[in-house]
Amino acid sequence: MIRNYIKTAWRNLVKNKFYSVINIAGLTLGLAIGILILLWVQDELSFDSFHKNAANIYRLEISGGTGKSKQIFTAGVAPIGPLSKQQLPDVTEQVRLTGNGFYSLYKYQDKVFGDEYAMFADPSFFSVFDFSLIKGNNAKPFVDDNSVVITETTAEKFFGHADPIGKVIVADDKQNLIVSGVIADFPKNSSMRYDMLMPMSFHMKAMLKQGMDMSNNFGYLDYDTYLVLKPGTSLKTLATQIRQIHLNHKADDTDAEYLLLPLTKMHLYNADMTDKGISTIRMFIGIALLILVIACINYVNLSTARSMLRSKEISMRKIVGAGKAQLFFQFIIETALLFSLAAVLALGLIYMLMPVFNQVAGKQLVLNLADYHIWMVIGAAIVATLAASSIYPAILLSSFEPLKALKGKVSAGVGDIMFRKILVVIQFAFSVLLIIGTIVITSQLNYIRSKSLGFDKTDVISVWMRDMDKHYDAAKAELLKASGVLDVTRSNQNIVRFQGFTGSVDWDGKDPKDNIIMHPIVVDKDLISFFKMKLVAGASFTGAVNDTAHYILNEAAIKQMGIKDPVGKRFTMQGNKGTIIGVVKDFHYASMKEKIAPAIFWYAPKYMNKMYIKTIRRDAPKALAVVEKQFKAYNGQYPFGYAFLDDVFNSLYQSEQQEGTLFTYFASIAIAISCLGLLGLAAYTAQMRTREIGVRKVLGASVSGITAMLSFDFLKLVLIAIAIASPVAWYAMNKWLQDFAYRIDIHWWVFAVAGLLAVIIAFATISYQAIKAALMNPVKSLRSE
Repeated sequence: MIRNYIKTAWRNLVKNKFYSVINIAGLTLGLAIGILILLWVQDELSFDSFHKNAANIYRLEISGGTGKSKQIFTAGVAPIGPLSKQQLPDVTEQVRLTGNGFYSLYKYQDKVFGDEYAMFADPSFFSVFDFSLIKGNNAKPFVDDNSVVITETTAEKFFGHADPIGKVIVADDKQNLIVSGVIADFPKNSSMRYDMLMPMSFHMKAMLKQGMDMSNNFGYLDYDTYLVLKPGTSLKTLATQIRQIHLNHKADDTDAEYLLLPLTKMHLYNADMTDKGISTIRMFIGIALLILVIACINYVNLSTARSMLRSKEISMRKIVGAGKAQLFFQFIIETALLFSLAAVLALGLIYMLMPVFNQVAGKQLVLNLADYHIWMVIGAAIVATLAASSIYPAILLSSFEPLKALKGKVSAGVGDIMFRKILVVIQFAFSVLLIIGTIVITSQLNYIRSKSLGFDKTDVISVWMRDMDKHYDAAKAELLKASGVLDVTRSNQNIVRFQGFTGSVDWDGKDPKDNIIMHPIVVDKDLISFFKMKLVAGASFTGAVNDTAHYILNEAAIKQMGIKDPVGKRFTMQGNKGTIIGVVKDFHYASMKEKIAPAIFWYAPKYMNKMYIKTIRRDAPKALAVVEKQFKAYNGQYPFGYAFLDDVFNSLYQSEQQEGTLFTYFASIAIAISCLGLLGLAAYTAQMRTREIGVRKVLGASVSGITAMLSFDFLKLVLIAIAIASPVAWYAMNKWLQDFAYRIDIHWWVFAVAGLLAVIIAFATISYQAIKAALMNPVKSLRSE
């Protein structure tokens, strides 16, 4: 019997090629895009969850500052992890990680490398996390302080297929690193991804040689700390206990608060559980569901609309003995067959689209059909979509009364017609929602790119000088001779994204309860003029010796400090007493998702190792060649690296750019699927009203009049959809814009443009079938009736 059902279903698909193609095309597009999005979502949600003990691992973070300057720092102090393990029974293990600030060149025999991402880590890193050694001793990953553990890719790059254990890598021509272990490359869904790991004990001894005892330093925040907790531990109580340990060693840090962020949430949440990306996940889940629903609506609408054309077939089946349950099952089989074809085509389409999708989304997703997670996503999408789109049409088609149908007395009920209209409204409401979202996101990103930052970053190249900083004046003089170089200056960090911070500041009239977090940057005497920043009070640095006791603050700092006429007032930073000599106009040195925070300019030539070169884009290659030549003159084999500040700035909004591009694609696909449905319904309407159209033409109706008549009913539904979608879109986009401290306003024209686009697209779709019907010969139309 099932074989007969399948054969009948196939005949119906072949017989009604036009409607079958529309249904299969819509479902294929919907399933393919829906599954791609859900695969992306699954990848995002899977970050760091592959560790066996992930549920009990937490990253320890610290907040500091008072009032508007309060911030959360992912990096903390070095001693807090070991002390927590020693003193608190709920902490069973701890791991610390800190960046490599010592070495940038690695050699093995005649091979030279310089782009390895190296970190210092406690040995417990390999037992807490599931990054077990595939070569070496997992219980003792570092044989001594000179050991290094490398990934498989790094091992192959350095040593080819030879056994790397025991081989020596020379760092910066002075430090021998002996390979003691090899680990598998870090998974793509890991927040931690390094090339080399060195022992924390080496780092501690190196810092001690520089006069910094990090084992007892509670003022230097540069260590990621992870704690393994006993199941059921109260996070609030533990955070209070850890804070007390901190205060026992540094009593004046009264504003310090500790937070514990679950390992499995740190990719998408901040430590205070505010959004770091989870809203994007929810949004994309919603988009996937919208696209799948739109595809389902197409099928339901066309199936129910065409039910009148199949009434006699169904009645004959009932007369010869088919029961309602059998008919219901037959239509379920028809839908399942159609979905099976769509699913196969969708998988093929996914394979084709995957490279483009990965490029746009910044992912490395692979459709691995051997992975059961893939089948879970695909199965859930297909089963849910099949159930949603098959049950109602099957019930409707199996419920006809046979005698009425054979006499031609069956007609669509008011409820059925209204149901289809509601579905069309829902379908286009979703499409309009996506159009408005695309316009708002694009406008916000354009606003960010065009907004004045308070400084000129155009065509500026940044270069880490390394040993060239000791010969800065000579190098600058040579660079300024080059035709492609307009100006040169320096600082200690990237002007687009400040990294440093301090709470150790004091000034005349400061409230002892206040602790303002400020962001210091060391600058040269000409940096303010180089970047065309504006001084609103006082003067800039001159390069004189006494400039080391001078400070320039931004407007945000002066405002939070609450002082008037700041020039000439006392100001102390990290124990260095000085005077405020100027106030610079606020400028954006971080993402526009953040308010401009207090900043400090200070002059200390020995700390400046970042060079900025102003050029003209067309002369940039010449400028880079000259800069590289100067770099090599002082740094030999060390790798030369550079970045355009425009590119660094754009990277701050890479995820938003990806969202905007994906939104545009999704909106286009949703509209395309909706239009497929409208095309089918318009064709069906024209088919059902063939006789009416013929009569109207005989009575003198024009082609434009008939086209308008057939189009008007559908356009009314689109207008209703616009009215429904607009307030929903306004609310959703306002929520999205709240992530930005500096954002656009959503104006009325956004909804007008989105609505007009929807109307134009819908009319273009409908009018094709309407004009085709209006151009038919009325004699043939009436004769066919």
